[in-house]
Amino acid sequence: MDVLLPALSALAPTVLIGLVFWFIMRAVLRADKSERRAKAKIEAEERARLGLPAKASAE
Repeated sequence: MDVLLPALSALAPTVLIGLVFWFIMRAVLRADKSERRAKAKIEAEERARLGLPAKASAE
């Protein structure tokens, strides 16, 4: 038990920083995906309003 507690306390900051980084990156990637969807929707509405053909999907 004398070795376990110092080892856990040494690893805890690294694990916590890793989790914070993961949550931040996840939020950034989700925001980017949402923004791309919104932009595509607006672009499709504008193309329809102007009477242009629908843009081919890249997926």
